[in-house]
Amino acid sequence: MFNETNCRFAKTHEWACAEGDVATVGISDYAQKEISDVVFVELPKVGARVEQGTPCAVIESVKAAADFFAPVSGEVTAVNDALGDNPGLVNQAPHGEGWFFKIKMARPAELDSLMDFEGYQRSVSH
Repeated sequence: MFNETNCRFAKTHEWACAEGDVATVGISDYAQKEISDVVFVELPKVGARVEQGTPCAVIESVKAAADFFAPVSGEVTAVNDALGDNPGLVNQAPHGEGWFFKIKMARPAELDSLMDFEGYQRSVSH
């Protein structure tokens, strides 16, 4: 799933890791630290169509609620049901078991508009 070579990051801290035309998406480690203790995640439904850059999920923490923006456009093919019982996975493993959903990308070229891992790391380390 997550590895530094096949994943891209949005400036809003979402990541997309592509395998063929399917991407697994979630939030970055930096974002989960900023949000702090996640207590609830509202995910889109399987079959929902999402557009790059638009809100498609909500992350609630002890601090506040935050929108999750789709890093790429397409149709949701699977959601991480484990987050319903254990939303803390987002904090514990944001690049692993804390993934949000899988999406069949409508336009895989949208990945090119996102930052690679090194570029993202530079953008959050100022």
